[in-house]
Amino acid sequence: MFRLLKKATAVAAAAALLPWLAAPSAAQNWRLNPSYGSVTLNAGFLPDPVRRTVQAGGNIRLNPMSGCPGGGYVANAPDLRLHYRAGGFALSFYVRAPGDTLLLVNDPSASWFCNDDYPGYGLDPGLRFGNPRSGQYDIWVGTYGRNRVRNSTLYITEMGPFSR
Repeated sequence: MFRLLKKATAVAAAAALLPWLAAPSAAQNWRLNPSYGSVTLNAGFLPDPVRRTVQAGGNIRLNPMSGCPGGGYVANAPDLRLHYRAGGFALSFYVRAPGDTLLLVNDPSASWFCNDDYPGYGLDPGLRFGNPRSGQYDIWVGTYGRNRVRNSTLYITEMGPFSR
C-alpha cells in the first residue's frame, strides 16, 4: 500500500509540474510574423552558413525550466522562421554576439529547445539537431539579462561548428 501511495504521489507531483514545464513557450507566439523574416532551405543548401543579423532580447521572461538554466528574455514573435527540407545532414543554429545571448527554437514537432552557453563557445548559444525533421522552425535570439544586444548574428548551418 505504501509503495502504491508513493507512486501516486509521484505521478501527482509530475502532473502538477506540467504547466510549469509548458509555461516558458506559452508566451512565445510562433503564429506571429517573424521580426527578421523567413528563410526556406533544402538539405545541402549553399552558401552554408546562412546568416541573419538580429537584435537579441525582448520583454518576456523565460522560466529557468525552459532548458536555459538562468532563464532569460525573448520577444513574443520569433526572430526568424526557417522552412527546412531535411535530407541526411545535421542542422545547427548558433549565435555570435557582443553580449550574453540565448537561443530558443520551436521545431516542426512543436517541441521547444533552449541553450544559453554552448560548451566551448563562451557566452554564445547553439543548438544541434542530429536528425532534423522537415518543416517549420521558429527561432528566438534572447538575452540572459534584461538588456538588448544589437548586432547579434544568427547562423543556420549543416557544416558549422555545432555540426562537427
